Order: sequence, then structure tokens, then C-alpha cells
Amino acid sequence: MLQLKKYKKDQIFWGIIFIAPTLLGLMVLNIIPAIQTLIMSFQKSGGFGKTQWAGLENYQKLFSDTEVWQAVANTLLYTIIAVPFIIVLSMISALLLNQKIKGISFYRTLFFLPVVATPAAVAMIWRWLFNSDYGIINVLLEKIGIDGPSWLTNPHTAIIAIAIVGIWSTVGYNMVLLLSGLQEIPKDFYESANIDGASPIKQFFSITLPLVTPTLFFVLVTTIINSLQVFDLIFMMIDKTNAALPKTQSLVYLFYKHSFIMNDKGYGSAIVMILLMIIMLITAVQVKLQKKWVNY
Repeated sequence: MLQLKKYKKDQIFWGIIFIAPTLLGLMVLNIIPAIQTLIMSFQKSGGFGKTQWAGLENYQKLFSDTEVWQAVANTLLYTIIAVPFIIVLSMISALLLNQKIKGISFYRTLFFLPVVATPAAVAMIWRWLFNSDYGIINVLLEKIGIDGPSWLTNPHTAIIAIAIVGIWSTVGYNMVLLLSGLQEIPKDFYESANIDGASPIKQFFSITLPLVTPTLFFVLVTTIINSLQVFDLIFMMIDKTNAALPKTQSLVYLFYKHSFIMNDKGYGSAIVMILLMIIMLITAVQVKLQKKWVNY
């Protein structure tokens, strides 16, 4: 209340008016569905769309379900594989495209194109590239004497293939974010470093990296969250009859499977609540640790 007294009533009124659309959108699209999902996780789906209270039955079933734990492992494995490559490649791309070179706008657009490409088109192209019989990746490997694997049907390589597609389709978006962070760094710092004789590598670790850490932190958090929610690539690249599906299906895929295919929305909601807990835990750890490496 003491803080509010510093502002005039009309300032408070217009402030509320300006944030109302965003607040309404959060309530309708995020907060209310999250609460409904939490409530539904304690219910059991019946016939004709009816539900009945089940208490902790869904969670008891979940913790003894080996398929769920395999999905947890698949989701974490995908995140561990994809996130480091996405961050490193996004930073390298941003650094390269932050230079004054001819046709820079064309190159930036080229890097960003995978982001705006429709997931269905991306899946079709990459399924063709990874085809074990006539895919261009195995053809190129064969030319250098390597027998290419069955990328999408081998349980040991399918998750790697999906991670490659995820990396390719995400780098462009993060590159734009990091590029905006790089362009906020004052040029005076680099001019002073050049006068002192600092090498480009020294400038990167002493100037660029510390000053871009706030943007890098945001990119890291959002990339991990998006990776933990991977679904569309698995859904479109791995068939339901594929032997590699158990080793690739994520928690979101399992949520979709139980909620919309098996029509067990209560159990599906319990699965997605576990994912929410994992995301909240990892994000909380990141927020705690960011004080040690992020420079504001």
C-alpha cells in the first residue's frame, strides 16, 4: 500500500488497463487450464466423457508404470543431447552474423528459415534424409565407406535423429535472440580492447560472453523448457508401429497417447503434471545458479 501511494490514481488505472489483455490471456490460456489439468489428474475418465473422483489412483499407477519412467528417461536424454548443441551453435551463428559482411540480411534470413517452416514439411524432409535405403545421409556415408544405420527404426539412433532435427529447427530462433544481445554491447569496449592488444578470443571471453549472459540465460531456460516439451517431431517422424517408439516417446507424447487415443484424460493429466514438476524443478535450479554466472 505504501508503494501504491507514490502513484496517482489515473496512473494505476491506466496501468491496469494496459496489462489487462496480457493478464486475461494468461488466465484463459495458461492458469485456468493448468488448474483444470491438476484437478483432472485426480479423476478417472468414464464413458460418454464423464469423470469420477479417483484420488491418488492415477499417481499410484504412474509411479509403477515402466512406460512413464522410460518416457522420463527419453525426455531427459533428448534434452541433454539437444540443448548443449543448440546453445553453442546459436552463439556461433550469432557471432558470425554480427559481422559487417555483404549480404548479411540474406544469411540471417537463411538461418531463421527453419523456425518458420511448418513442422509437417520439416518432418517429411528429414524422414527422407534419414531413410535407411535411399536417404541422402546414408548415401553420403556410404561414399566414404561408412555403413549408415537405420536412423528412425533403430532404438539406439532414433532419439539422436530426432535431436538433430530439433537442433536444426531451433538454432535460428535462439540466434536472433543472442544477436540482439550482442548488438547491445557498447562498441567502446572492443575499441579499448583493440588498443590494449587483446586478441579476438580474449575479447570474447572478457567482453562478449560476460555481457551477453542475461540473454544467454533466457535462451538457456526457454530452450530447456521447449526440449522437455518435445512432441511434434516424435509424433510425425516415428510411426506408431515403429520398434523405436518406446525408446523415443516423450512425456508429452505419452500424455497425448493416454488423453486422446486411449481416452484416459485423468491418467494423461497426471503424466503432464509430472512433467510440470520436472520443468519447475529444473527452472528453479537454473534461477538459483544464475546468480553465479549471469552479469546484470
